[in-house]
Amino acid sequence: MVSVQIRRPIGIFDSGVGGLTVVRAVRAALPEEDIVYLGDTARVPYGSKSPRTVERYSLACQRFLLDHDIKLLLVACNTASANALPALAGASSVPVIGAVEPGAESALRVSRRQRIGVIGTLATVRSRAYESAIAARAPSARVVALACPLLVPLAEEGWTDGQIAGLVARRYLAELLALDRDIDTLVLGCTHYPLLAGELTEAAAELAGRPIAVVDSASAMAEAAVRALTGASALEDGGGKLGVFVTDATRLDELAPRFLGQPWTSFQLVDL
Repeated sequence: MVSVQIRRPIGIFDSGVGGLTVVRAVRAALPEEDIVYLGDTARVPYGSKSPRTVERYSLACQRFLLDHDIKLLLVACNTASANALPALAGASSVPVIGAVEPGAESALRVSRRQRIGVIGTLATVRSRAYESAIAARAPSARVVALACPLLVPLAEEGWTDGQIAGLVARRYLAELLALDRDIDTLVLGCTHYPLLAGELTEAAAELAGRPIAVVDSASAMAEAAVRALTGASALEDGGGKLGVFVTDATRLDELAPRFLGQPWTSFQLVDL
């Protein structure tokens, strides 16, 4: 009898559709892997919730993905990574990769002077997760962080370039640079922010008077997924299917293509 290998997908979840930027990065890095994505769109945003609530919501998302027999879990949501990763890792039967650790590692690789700025949601910034992750690897590094809540609605409205996006980017980054004029690296600590990477990169360089390296957690997580699956000899050959599950379908036809980078209308509505 010929044995049939059962393909196991990568599971990815976020509080909304922003995590589709992580799906996009993972598909670019691992095009032959199957992916199951869950967006908890009925309860977005997590960034304004308490840590205890974020943990509860995150565990529910993880249980859903584990029921799909995933082999690796990516916590695309920076807020969930900052507030719920220990609980998620403790309750998971598969390896768990959050957004913060890969982003911190990437920032330290590209930073020349170990002066790093982080922008994210209020919950991510309040958690000081990036400061802790960077300090654990480089105690002498200096990190400043700023919550930038207006960047999320800009990304969702598609206002990712032009005058309004540029003004908001410059306002926030001026505040960040006031905390430390010498930062040489900027971490985009939210899955929405890569859509504004062009404006943020331009604004940072203009305000600082020099180029500033920009690190996005989506690309960093994709690199971490490649390393994890390669190390476990768990890479797939062929496939590349994507299943997208959401807890509420409002505006998905409009929003999902922006984050995924391609037309997408195949959603399955679920109740957690």
